[in-house]
Amino acid sequence: MNTLPAIDMAATGKNIIRMRRAAGMSVKDLQAVFGFATPQAIYKWQHGTAMPTVDNLVALALIFGVSIDEIIVVG
Repeated sequence: MNTLPAIDMAATGKNIIRMRRAAGMSVKDLQAVFGFATPQAIYKWQHGTAMPTVDNLVALALIFGVSIDEIIVVG
């Protein structure tokens, strides 16, 4: 039986941190872009305890000027 690939959430979170910093953005900046009341969702993405929704991944890719494949790490 074939094993399906899984998203490495911790490595994906590290990518989000790296790309956010490369874009010169703070967590508060991303919070404002997404219109979140608190930054908790972004911190969860960065720590690998939660994944952005598909629409938020599309937005992150646009913000960072990368493809979704460059954000997500499959392991």
